Amino acid sequence: MFSDVRSKKIVLVSHCILNQNSISDGTADYPGTNESILNLLIESKVGIIQMPCPEILCLGLDRGDTHGGEREVVVENTRIRHSLEKPASIEVISNFVNQIVFQIEEYIRNGFTILGIIGINRSPSCGVNTTSKNNQEVEGEGVFIETLRKALEEKSISIDMIGIKALETEKALIDIKRLLNMK
Repeated sequence: MFSDVRSKKIVLVSHCILNQNSISDGTADYPGTNESILNLLIESKVGIIQMPCPEILCLGLDRGDTHGGEREVVVENTRIRHSLEKPASIEVISNFVNQIVFQIEEYIRNGFTILGIIGINRSPSCGVNTTSKNNQEVEGEGVFIETLRKALEEKSISIDMIGIKALETEKALIDIKRLLNMK
């Protein structure tokens, strides 16, 4: 089964890597897509799963405050994080995490390799190494990534996760190449 030309290699990416239009006001670094990262993923012949944007799905495109873009990024991100930590948002996030975990299990069950998950550092939802808390960027995971990691651990699934920053493109490309086992 699945003996055609597909690579059987998958990478999961935070929504905003492929769609900068989805991120909070005042934080877009690209008009649409980080083309360097997308081109690397295409070149590597991996299947790309774009994870849902928990912030839009829980709070809307304006993140529940049309003046969010007027605040310093980490201050606004902290406000967003507080909203994502509310029970209603946690329920939405948990539902999406369950769907992602199901997809991962299906791919693994059918002999595919999940090469990794690429998140966005500093994000209140998708930060892997750093997130926004207490109006500053701190070490730790965003709400979505933490929920996803815990759900994978409960299933005894180990997947490498890396966090990148959109404006640190060269470093991001090096980290992604390492994740994808490219030279």
